[in-house]
This record gives sequence, C-alpha cells and structure tokens, in this order.
Amino acid sequence: MEHQKIDELVARIKALESELEAELHQEYERFTCEITKKREEILASYRHDRQGLFRYLATTPILHLLSVPVIWSVLIPAFILDAFVTFYQWICFPIYKIAKVKRKDYILVDRHRLAYLNIIEKINCLYCSYFGGLMGYVTEIAARTEQYWCPIRHASRVKSIHSRYQRFFEYGDSGNYRQGIESLRKELMEEKE
Repeated sequence: MEHQKIDELVARIKALESELEAELHQEYERFTCEITKKREEILASYRHDRQGLFRYLATTPILHLLSVPVIWSVLIPAFILDAFVTFYQWICFPIYKIAKVKRKDYILVDRHRLAYLNIIEKINCLYCSYFGGLMGYVTEIAARTEQYWCPIRHASRVKSIHSRYQRFFEYGDSGNYRQGIESLRKELMEEKE
C-alpha cells in the first residue's frame, strides 16, 4: 500500500513536471513570436540594457573577481569527466544494449547569443550551459547504468532522485527484484537513442 502511494506521488510529480514543461514551452513560443514581430525594437532595447564591460568590472566585488580562477579551474576535471563518461557509454552501452544518451540533449549552448549580455556575461553563460548540461548528461548515463545493474531504492531518503529512480525496487524486496530486473533492463533496450 505504501509503495502504491509513493508511486502515485511520483506519477503526480511527473505529471506536474510535464505540465510545467509544456507551459515553459508555450512561454518560449510566445517569446519567439514577440522577437520575430519586434526584432529591431527588442535588439535596440537589449543593446540599451547591456552593461558595458568597464562598468561591469568596476561594480563587481573584488572577491568575485578573485574567485574566477577557482571557478574556471573546475572545467579541467569537467572536460575529463565528459570524455570518460562519453567513452564509457560508447563502449559499454552497446554491450548491454542500452540506448546511448544524446549529449546534445543536455549540453545546450545558446544564451551567449543574447544581445543584452556583455562579453564576460556571455562567457559565463557558456560555462554554466556546459557545466550544468554536463551534470544532467552524466546523471542520465549513471541513471541508465543503475537501472541496468542495481535498480534498488535506498533504505534512507534520497535528497535528489534521477528520472529513473521511481521504477526501482524497494529496498529489501528480493522477490520483486529477482522477478522484475529483466523487465527493467528490457525497458532500456527498447528506448531509442
């Protein structure tokens, strides 16, 4: 009974996420139409709203500027992680017949084109788009791997669950685990790349 309630809650959350995604998409479509209709007016407004480089640097707290090398140094392990995880799925997913995760679905680079951002803000947007997208990409690869090898929920509450966690078996439910693991693996094989 408790498992059913959890499944119902997860289903409601997923329904709300879908509704939110649809609403955000409609908002994006309205915004795109507005841009098309008023492109020049909007671009002039964006140029007006862009903060000049000198003013941007002059108003940035010194500690923010001093932290920049630390922030950007994280890209080195991020590039390595990106390469290793991509290589991992290229080699292993075909062996297990798991559909590969499309990197381009997670790492979206587009905010740097906004005319109201100065060059530093655009570079920062590139960083965040890459890094945030990379974390989503890695999470999905890990989630598919976990679904294949160990689709068991944790005994303790998990603060953040990935998109596949609700399909997993209850902690300690050996009967359903043994009976259902092949079904979960088959789901992964039926997904399209």
